[in-house]
Amino acid sequence: MQYDANAPIWLQVMSSLELDMVTGKRPPGEKLPGGRDLAVQYGINPNTASRVYQELERKGLCETRRGLGTFVTTDGARLEGLRREMAQRAVSQFLSSMDHLGISRTEAARMILEEEKICQT
Repeated sequence: MQYDANAPIWLQVMSSLELDMVTGKRPPGEKLPGGRDLAVQYGINPNTASRVYQELERKGLCETRRGLGTFVTTDGARLEGLRREMAQRAVSQFLSSMDHLGISRTEAARMILEEEKICQT
């Protein structure tokens, strides 16, 4: 994973794991790598990996079971809420980019529909 120097690494790793959770790459109830393994996998400090899990747990996206490890939440509603939140953030970023380009929301919507037609053929 390449990190953006403008954002904290723990946030970037957390976002990556959240994306894996909402897309099913890491399904509900799946055991997550241990802290040290996560650190190796992402090339980060073990303390950073611990912070990632603490924040995910605080958000209710994972749970740590003493002696067993850390697991993705089985709360489907929480995962669906995160997915919708991430989608809304993506839409907002897209619309902000269109605004910067001087493209109206109507024109942006038209462009999306045109792209959808192209992809269906």
